[in-house]
Formats: sequence, structure tokens, C-alpha cells
Amino acid sequence: MHIAVAGNIGSGKSTLTRMLAKHYGWEARFEAVDYNPYLEDYYKDIPRWSFPMEVYFLKERFKDLLDINKATHTVIQDRTIFEGVYVFTATNKAMGNLSDRDFDTYMELFEQMLQTVKLPDLMIYLRASVPHLIANIQKRGRDYEQTMQLDYLENLNNRYEDFINNRYKGKVLVIEKDNADFENNPKDFGNIIDRIDAQLFGLF
Repeated sequence: MHIAVAGNIGSGKSTLTRMLAKHYGWEARFEAVDYNPYLEDYYKDIPRWSFPMEVYFLKERFKDLLDINKATHTVIQDRTIFEGVYVFTATNKAMGNLSDRDFDTYMELFEQMLQTVKLPDLMIYLRASVPHLIANIQKRGRDYEQTMQLDYLENLNNRYEDFINNRYKGKVLVIEKDNADFENNPKDFGNIIDRIDAQLFGLF
């Protein structure tokens, strides 16, 4: 099986992915996008380099999806190709960094890729308010995240909601993260396990 964990920056995706992998004995896969040969150029001239940068990310995420689809065991993935396209690339386009022509080409490439792979068996979406995201971002203290603007996170939240409700065609389990401290409260984590078991195995 392929299980995906989706959610905005600071929603707790990586933490939940690790915890579920340990609980079920699944393989955890995390987004390997620390290196991108276009990033340095991108930050020097964003409009010029947005298209090749986004295509590179798409290529890497597609490779991950191909590997997961070939796996003979269950894999749980922190962030997917779908969010990369419908949330983050769409945001880059909305900010004026991708032309209509480049975005259309990118989306056509993505649609062709989807014809060769299958959707995750379950996508777990961590829905969180912007204040909750900000608190988590500040708590983990990553320097490069501390300057994120509130309107940027709000925009991403809106795109996540559109992605989950209108664009994604697979099975989704929504977890209201503001009210769930699954990392520190065993009862909250147990509730998530019960809901996953019900979705995947028909257990109640």
C-alpha cells in the first residue's frame, strides 16, 4: 500500500509519518528536495528560473512515486507529487513567477505522468489554522522558516483546501490538527490509528 501524509508547512507531517511508520512497521519516505541544481539561480532571478526549477522538482517527485508504486511493502510518504503541483507550483504561478505557457506545459507533463502511476491508497490530510502553523514553525526554530509571511501561509492553506476538496480524486482522511496533539497525547494518536484502521481495514 501507499499511504500519503499531506499538510501545510508546520502541520506535523514529518512527525506523523515517523510515528505511523513505527506503529505499523511501514517504510517512511521523506521528500528529498534539499538539492536542486536550479535553486541558486532561482533565488537570483525567480521568473527566469521558476520553470526549470519546478520541472526538476516534478521529475524527482515522479521518480519517488514510481519507486513507491513498485514497492512490495507498505510505504508512508511525507508530502506527495500532488501537493507539489496543486499547492506549491500553483502558488508560484499565482505569484507571477510562471508564464501561462510554461505552466500549461508543466501541467500537461504532470497529467501524462499520472497515466503511468496510481493514486495513494489513502491520503491523510492535516488541516491546521495559520496561528497553529506559526506556533509550530516558531517552536521548531528553523532559521529559513522564521521570515514566512502570514499571507503566504494563508494562501497555501487555501490551496490545500482546494486541492483536497476539488482536485484530488483519491481517498482522504482529514485530521483537524489544531485539536490533536498526537505527538504528546497517546489518546489523540490512538484516535488517528482507529480512523486509519477503519479506512484501510474496515476495523472500528
